[in-house]
Amino acid sequence: MSVLTDKSLVNKSQISGMDLLMIVSVRDDDSISWLLENTHSIPNIFCFESSPLLQNRLGGEHVASKLGVESSVVNSVSDAWNRHNSDDIRFCILVIINAYIKPVPSLKNLRAKGFSTLSCMVNNCGREVINCLLDKNCRKALQCLNACSPTDQVCSYRCIASYESPRLEAFSLCVLQKNNCLELDAEIPRKPVVQPQTTFRSEPLTHDIAEDLFVGWLGNLKWSWRVVAGQNPAYDQFPCQYQLFYRGKSKRSFWYEPVFKVTTFDGEEVWRRRKYSVRRGDVPGKFYFSVLDNGVVSKEAWTIVDVCDDLSWGLFHYSGAAAAAGQSYTGAVLVSPDGMYPPDMEGERLDSALDKCGIKIWELYNVNNSSCTNAPLGIPEGSTLHWKISLSITI
Repeated sequence: MSVLTDKSLVNKSQISGMDLLMIVSVRDDDSISWLLENTHSIPNIFCFESSPLLQNRLGGEHVASKLGVESSVVNSVSDAWNRHNSDDIRFCILVIINAYIKPVPSLKNLRAKGFSTLSCMVNNCGREVINCLLDKNCRKALQCLNACSPTDQVCSYRCIASYESPRLEAFSLCVLQKNNCLELDAEIPRKPVVQPQTTFRSEPLTHDIAEDLFVGWLGNLKWSWRVVAGQNPAYDQFPCQYQLFYRGKSKRSFWYEPVFKVTTFDGEEVWRRRKYSVRRGDVPGKFYFSVLDNGVVSKEAWTIVDVCDDLSWGLFHYSGAAAAAGQSYTGAVLVSPDGMYPPDMEGERLDSALDKCGIKIWELYNVNNSSCTNAPLGIPEGSTLHWKISLSITI
């Protein structure tokens, strides 16, 4: 990839042989004239926030936005760009490459499956389909999901959280998880490779201490941590996020329960809660999470990137996939005991922790932690908390 400013364009050789030219925020008259004169040989051009004189071209043909057989590509790219984050900008480029230059394996789930999907649903999940269609919330969930772009995880997860119901769970479990009627697949992203912290309070990090860091403030407070901000808009849009980490009754069992508020598409505020099983990774500070979320299994790899000795803040990174839904994702959460930014948020330690995840602080989405009363907290009777670290610190 070559990145050029409009002022640095001097001769045609700078753009010769390009398969794709993306034009961003070009409005200068001289630059517009130069591009109009020198880009005739480039088969794929897509313009964002630029002069209307600069037109989209796909497969060598001019394309009007929202029109023609290419509209699905135009709409997918435009919708992704309007979400204004780096992952979606990368997606914009990949969609055009996949459609007009060469197949992109990670976008295989965008391809329509046709009548094979319908046949699979009818033959294997007839009762679940009928029950869903007869249920108001389940029907709304399907309509909502159908209106989302295939890659808009923000829209998709908000639909699920807004209209979740036992019948939606049964539908998803049968159609997606058990029978994979949509023929989707996704793997946990392998990058970025994030290393966990290696010491805590001047001692080597062990598996027991790492679990204690997740348990965090639970015991002094009714929760382990509250999320201040995160890097994945699909999840960090939800206000009032509480994290509950605890040890179960059986040996080595460990659980994570996030509690968060959802403002549904109908304008109602409701609390949601999930339950993840957690097992240790190969090294202390690495963990594997698994959850059945509305009928679909998600598996995630979590890393404790950094937690301060006084537990004033922590940074956790995750990479995950809901294979049956064809979605993979990455993210990170900045946590503190009260959901407020730490006093040293501009400090070198936090910057260094974010750098390990390939994240800049301006990429974080702030979580709304106002109006969070009556959260359904609490953990099962007989659960245990810290084994190694002391919670002598109070707030």
